[in-house]
Amino acid sequence: MLEKQIRRKRRHKKIRFKIKGTAKRPRLCVFRSNRHIYAQLIDDEKGRVLIGVSDMMCKKRGKTTKTEKAREVGRLIAQKAREMNIKKVIFDRGGFLYHGRVKALAEGARDEGLEF
Repeated sequence: MLEKQIRRKRRHKKIRFKIKGTAKRPRLCVFRSNRHIYAQLIDDEKGRVLIGVSDMMCKKRGKTTKTEKAREVGRLIAQKAREMNIKKVIFDRGGFLYHGRVKALAEGARDEGLEF
């Protein structure tokens, strides 16, 4: 398990070297644990988190899959971004493969009108 974490951190480091978020176009950073998924909009120039959302904030409870929760997190962060007049972001998958829950979160954000 430690080797997987090291590989993910290495991938994330390479991704972060290439992308930077600004106030007008913040970085949409995704973190996925075994149980939960988190998303943040980050302004790297000031080093501030503008918005943070997790699947624990979602209104849907009961029998839902992790992928459905991830899609809901994407919709929720896009709605909050729209309230702050943010339309475009830079997607940071956090070293995770663009697959499964990470992809579902991105699609949920795109469904609500977030561009990246």
